[in-house]
Amino acid sequence: MTSAASETASPPHRPVFGFPVSNMSWQEALAHVSDLAASSSGHTQIFFLNANNANITFIDPEYRRVLEGRLILPDGVGMDIASKSFHGVPFAANLNGTDFVPALLTYMAAKRRIGLIGGHPEVLSKAAARLREHSPWHEIIEIADGFFDKDDSDAVLEKLASAKIDVLLVAMGTPLQEKWIGRHITEEHARVVIGVGALFDFLAGRVPRAPEWVRRLRCEWAYRLWIEPKRLWYRYVVGIPVFLFRVIRHKAGADRRRDPGPPAG
Repeated sequence: MTSAASETASPPHRPVFGFPVSNMSWQEALAHVSDLAASSSGHTQIFFLNANNANITFIDPEYRRVLEGRLILPDGVGMDIASKSFHGVPFAANLNGTDFVPALLTYMAAKRRIGLIGGHPEVLSKAAARLREHSPWHEIIEIADGFFDKDDSDAVLEKLASAKIDVLLVAMGTPLQEKWIGRHITEEHARVVIGVGALFDFLAGRVPRAPEWVRRLRCEWAYRLWIEPKRLWYRYVVGIPVFLFRVIRHKAGADRRRDPGPPAG
């Protein structure tokens, strides 16, 4: 299944490992997604691609299929490394979900119905409260925490359909959230749906953000590893070298395909 066509034009993109990753500035991305949320028809699923997620696409065929045809935003320094390697320049902006989603809610001046699914019950409640404080003109609707049976989602989907959501935020972690969205969420549930990973944990204060100077250096991954070493060591200590190897291998393969070889004769 692919996301339905919207009334807005497709944004510029740049291929990374076969995925058309959007290449927009912050202003362009905010305007584009805001237009999608305001559209009278259509349904768009938005996912973020970073180094860890890219690694998962190589070992999880279902996850890879779900990403195909969706609107994909670049997240993190890994995407810039890949873009520089494959295309010679970085992406126009680092559109990571932790910063992009709150900025989107601020950008959308018209009142929207924002649905939330995922997280521990207490985390969901605190995240919703923070979003109401952050952008009080929107209606923040808690649909469900993340502890329902993913194989029996009928009750959650019925509640979601009746809520008439403009923008749905799903926080279940990758690749579960993308797979669940791909299997179940359609135009009747929301105009725009975004897989937001750990956003609710950050909003609720369960996981602290890195200091601003660390984020400016684009080293938030190192801060997160320091805060949660047991949970994240494999993602970063093993995952980063694996990702870089895949970039090098992909680049070498692309160069070989471009090289016509020595002239015959």
